[in-house]
Amino acid sequence: RCAGRLEVLWKQQWGTVCDDSWDLSDAMVVCRQLDCGEALLAPSSAHFGQGSGQIWLDDMNCTGTEADLSSCRTRPWGEHNCNHGEDAGVVCSGNSQIKKPVKLQLVNGSSRCDGRVEVFYGQHWGTVCDDDWDITDAEVVCRQLGCG
Repeated sequence: RCAGRLEVLWKQQWGTVCDDSWDLSDAMVVCRQLDCGEALLAPSSAHFGQGSGQIWLDDMNCTGTEADLSSCRTRPWGEHNCNHGEDAGVVCSGNSQIKKPVKLQLVNGSSRCDGRVEVFYGQHWGTVCDDDWDITDAEVVCRQLGCG
């Protein structure tokens, strides 16, 4: 489950990711999201075989610090100039060496590095109460989001 052609679910339909601009930084995000350890390779050119149906993502541009693939810069979902001979793949180490971080995001700010803190739990996003919230807590959030 930690190596193969990358497929993503969008609008209740599975589809592939094009290998244009696909690199190890993009694979890092996928491996983290799947709790599959470190990214070892980011194979291209349908290395794991061609998919079928939709090509959902193209021109991925992750920094490698994003919590999930949908947080990376990319063309709009469904817009691409690819064919399935360009399906992207990943090879992860297969084991997570660190405790999986809590998924979180900042919303309603002027950038991805400021705003209200929300955490993902039980398949839903929710807010964090400010009781006992201080700069130390904020530093953890900023570090986890790669915001300095």
